[in-house]
Amino acid sequence: MKEREGCCRNPMAARIKKNKSAGKHVADEVLIPDKLYFRIGEVANLCRLPAYVLRFWESEFPQLRPVKSSTGQRMYRKRDVESVLRIKQLLYEQGFTISGARQQLRAENKSDKTQSAIPFPSHSPSEIQHIRQGLREILTMLSARRTG
Repeated sequence: MKEREGCCRNPMAARIKKNKSAGKHVADEVLIPDKLYFRIGEVANLCRLPAYVLRFWESEFPQLRPVKSSTGQRMYRKRDVESVLRIKQLLYEQGFTISGARQQLRAENKSDKTQSAIPFPSHSPSEIQHIRQGLREILTMLSARRTG
């Protein structure tokens, strides 16, 4: 009777448990090569996922939109591969549902947009004074050329 129970278990649940026990930073261990584009098979190998899962996730996650080549091949950018790894982490390691992962990614994208400020270099008052003096000298030289 125990054999029958084992055969009816959800294979995806076993895979999730296996991934959880393997460690929480599986996505962080993947080194993404420095290339412009990756084919779906390359992404599948990098992320250790079947290609059909990637195709399904494309329909479920709006931020995962690989461009298609003239021959119709999906061409993933590095940003897309990073998204796949993040989705995998949310679904397989953190136990999110697809809907929950979609909401989480949306929230992360919103916080990224609100936090990105342009860093301005800070100069001391004496540095600013020096820059102003240099600009005045340039203006004097240009004015002298004009009149002379």
